[in-house]
Formats: sequence, C-alpha cells, structure tokens
Amino acid sequence: MPESPSIEGGGWVGSSIVMNLNIIVLAKQVPDTRNVGKDAMNADGTINRAALPAIFNPEDLNALEQALRLKEQYPGTTVKVLTMGPPRAAEIVREGMFRGTDGGYLLTDRAFAGADTLATSYALSTAIRKMGEYDIIIGGRQAIDGDTAQVGPQVAEKLGLTQITYAEEILKVEDGRITVKRHIDGGVETVEGPLPIVITVNGSAAPCRPRNAKLLMTHKNAEITEWSVADIDGDVTQCGLSGSPTKVKAIQNIVFKAKESKAMGDTDAEIENLIVELVENHTIG
Repeated sequence: MPESPSIEGGGWVGSSIVMNLNIIVLAKQVPDTRNVGKDAMNADGTINRAALPAIFNPEDLNALEQALRLKEQYPGTTVKVLTMGPPRAAEIVREGMFRGTDGGYLLTDRAFAGADTLATSYALSTAIRKMGEYDIIIGGRQAIDGDTAQVGPQVAEKLGLTQITYAEEILKVEDGRITVKRHIDGGVETVEGPLPIVITVNGSAAPCRPRNAKLLMTHKNAEITEWSVADIDGDVTQCGLSGSPTKVKAIQNIVFKAKESKAMGDTDAEIENLIVELVENHTIG
C-alpha cells in the first residue's frame, strides 16, 4: 500500500504546506444521454456509442475540480486521469490536461468492451496498482450512461481502501488524513478519513474550471499512454462482457407529453389568474 503523503521539512513554505500528494482522477467519456434514440442500443444490450455524441461525464468534472484545487493548495501534488474506453476516449485525458492535470492513462482494448460496473472496477483497480503511488483516488458519484454509483465504491473495495461518498468539498489534508464535506439526506456532514482513500463527488460540488488557452495549445496533440489488458497484467476473463454478470435487456427513450396546454399572455391579470388556478388545483401552495 502506498505511503501517506509527507510534509517536507515539517513546516510551511510561504503560506502553503509542501505536500507531495499523488491524486488519480477516475473519469469516463460517456454518450450524451440527453438525446437517446432508437439506435442507442446494440443487439447484445450494450450502448451503441457511435450513435451518440461523446462528452466528459459531468460529475467526473466536479471531481476533477476538487483534485485541481488540492494541486493548487499543496505544491508538489500531481494529478493524473485514468479512463477506460475506445481510442477516442484519449480526449478525456487531454481535457484534464487542458485544465491543469499532469497527464494520465487510457485503458483501451477490445477485451474491455461491454464492461458492467464489476468488470470496470476490476480493470480500473488493476491499472491503479500498476500506476503505483497514490494518496487520493477521486471520481464522480456516477456516470450518466449507467446511474449506478457503484464503480467508485467497488474500486475502494478491491483496493482495500476507506471511501467517502457524496462529497461536495475537500476541506483539508493534513497528518495523513483528509477532511471532506459530504451531502446526506437532510443536510451535510463533515467527515475524516485516512490516506490513501477513494472519494466520489456529487454534481452539486463546485463546477470544473474551463480549459486554459495556454494549456490547450501545449497539450492539444499530446500523446496519451494507452494500456491493454496485458499491459496491466489483467485477467481477461474478468474484463468486458466476459467479466460482466449484469446484462441490459432493453433501453427505451421515454418522452413525456402534456395532456393539455394553455396559452397565456404577459399581462398582470393573466399571471394573477394563472397563480390562482395553480393554487386551487394544489400545483403550488
């Protein structure tokens, strides 16, 4: 297990503690599920990614922002992105570099295709072991193409690490421990955990910063390290479809249609009448 981060010299440099944190951001390139059509699913129950635009999973961007804030707060910190997908998913690693990360890795192999959360977490945890040093593994709560919120906790379980879920803000890291504010039903709570640790971040956390123009020009053609199953010494039977007990039988695009509609103008009287109507039928109030 990697060593916890240390404070060099045991004190302060300027106004910041010098701490060499090694952070891995788990990120995913996902299909834009806002426009799911009849061609969104393959015959074997997997998503037809070619039929949908590819985007950076939204909550992974929230996680990326938390990692970059730690990099700014603790000089000496490195942040690397780990993702899995087809070759075009290398853009996810570059997107991280455009915002300030130190590169990353793409797991890409036909053997990874069709993975459910169990097979995905196996591949990611195996790759993390190959990466070696880590103090914080952070990712979004869930991906919009699955909405399971299982991968982060499963990675923690496979690596034997403590986990903090539903995080909204990382408050501090000191003395080998991390303090996190997390959202729970009915409010928020502040918790601590030992390093190394796995953290999953809510979409209600701070949004990710935009691309940096200088970094974009520097890294737009950056070569991304690609790993196959063999490169991470993985068991092919635990990857992709062969390692996935979950099978999707059908995907449907549900369109909600209003039973009736009502046109109205913008006069005060019409607005007041609408409010009265909404109160009377208990839509509001």
